[in-house]
This record gives sequence, C-alpha cells and structure tokens, in this order.
Amino acid sequence: MDINKYSLFVDISETRNFTKTGARKGYTQPGVSHILKSMEAELGIPLFYRTHQGIQLTSYAETILPIVRNLLAVNEQLEQTIASLKGLDTGHLTIASFASISRNWLPAVINAYRLEYPGIEIEVIEGGTDDIVKCINDNAADIGLMSKRNTGPLEWVPLYEDPLVAILPKSYSYEKEAFSVPDMADKSFIMSAIGTDYDVHHALDKLEIQPNIRLTSTDDLAVVAMVANNLGVSILPWLAVKGMDSSVQVLPLDPPCSRQLGIAYRSDVSLSPAARRFIDKVKSTLSEEQMLS
Repeated sequence: MDINKYSLFVDISETRNFTKTGARKGYTQPGVSHILKSMEAELGIPLFYRTHQGIQLTSYAETILPIVRNLLAVNEQLEQTIASLKGLDTGHLTIASFASISRNWLPAVINAYRLEYPGIEIEVIEGGTDDIVKCINDNAADIGLMSKRNTGPLEWVPLYEDPLVAILPKSYSYEKEAFSVPDMADKSFIMSAIGTDYDVHHALDKLEIQPNIRLTSTDDLAVVAMVANNLGVSILPWLAVKGMDSSVQVLPLDPPCSRQLGIAYRSDVSLSPAARRFIDKVKSTLSEEQMLS
C-alpha cells in the first residue's frame, strides 16, 4: 500500500486544487493527476470531478475520506512509535485551537516542546468549537485546545477557568466595578456566533437574559473592534480580549461567569507519542500565573 497516495488524496480534499496540492507535497500538477488516476483505477471508483468552482469530491470520495484520514493517523502513530523505540523523535502533530489560545499560550508551549523534540513538525489549525470538534472526530487534528462546552464524548484534560468579561466602548459611562449582566438586556449587543462560541450563549441563557443582538461575528478581534467603534457592547472570555483592553473598557461580570479551557481528544483513538508528549508539555509549561499574565 502506497501511503503517499492516500496523503495526496486527503490534501486535495482540502485544497480542491491539483496545482496547490502538488506545490505542498512536492509534485508537479501532471504528477498529482497521474497518481490520483492510478488510485482511482486501483480502487475502481471515481474520486474527483471538475466544475466551474474547481475540483469536487465524488460521493464515493466523501464516503471513504474519514476512513482514509483514520488510516493516515494510525500510520503516523506507528511511525512515531517506531521512531521513539529507536531513540529518534520525528513525526507530525496537528493541533486545533481557539485563536485566543494560539495567540496567548501556544507560542510558549511550542517553543518549550521544540527545544526537547526538534524533529516533530507542528501544524496549528484555528477555529471555533464546532470546527475543532469536527477536526478531532475526522482525524484532521490530534488534539484540540478549546472550551469544554459542546465537546460531547471527547476525552477532556482541564487546564484553566477563563472568566467572561463585559466589553464596553471607551466612551461608555458605567460607575460600578463589575458590570451587571441584566444591564445587557437593553443594550445593542454584539454576539459571538453560535458554533464558534457556546459559553457566552450559555451564560446569557442561564441568567435568562435576552440581549438586543444587532451584530454577530465568528471573530473575537472583530467583536472587540466593533465595540471600540461604538457599535454596541459584548461579552467575551478574558483570554480573547487580553492585550486589546486599551481600545475598550473591560469589566468583570456580576454575577461571575466563566468557561473551562482544556485539551480534547478522541477516547477511541490511541494518541501518538508526539501528542502525548505535547499534552504533558502544555501542563508543565503553563502554570496558573502564566495563564493569567
């Protein structure tokens, strides 16, 4: 079995472009086309077809894609285990992460990890809750750094309780030291999109607050920019606004609300040696003080 064929197949399913995949994988465009045609002949099913929008997957390809991803994940685990037994440290690790975590925590963790395991190639994918859960379940990512809410049956390693905070324009006058959540009810509110975030939605539902939602966004930075430009108020996790509080007012909530951040992974798939070591490195590198600072 030529594992490179299957790796090429998965990459094309992501890029939908033979030329781009060839550049990423070290093949010419005709070379990619030849390999995929030989794979189709070997399997006896069509995998791709062309449209005005580019390369599309057939229904056959969509069916086998998650199985091929699982095959590549098991192969990667095998190669890493063999390398580890030989005293070598090589392999690939894919981490799916909230943008707030990849900005604030991951650089220090990856630096510490690479000092010890320089041969491990690391790829970081950013996304919201639904994106990360899908990446893990599809074997497109080894682990996820995210909030616990809506992770379903995934295994969970808790790291930190991240408080939710009120985000207000600089011009907004509020005399209390903490923002009363019921006061959000009559304000123009900028909401994190459902699927990207569940914690703010859950906090408002739990407190039976129905804000006047005027705008939604999948991007925390965009929410902060909208608030800074007097388009409304919002609630975001502290880690999402860390370092940007000079452009807006940031106040704790009354009553307090938070999200639990941690590491998610599939319980029915054995973690690769690289992934296990990375989880250990996250826990040893990120002290409570580092998470808060």
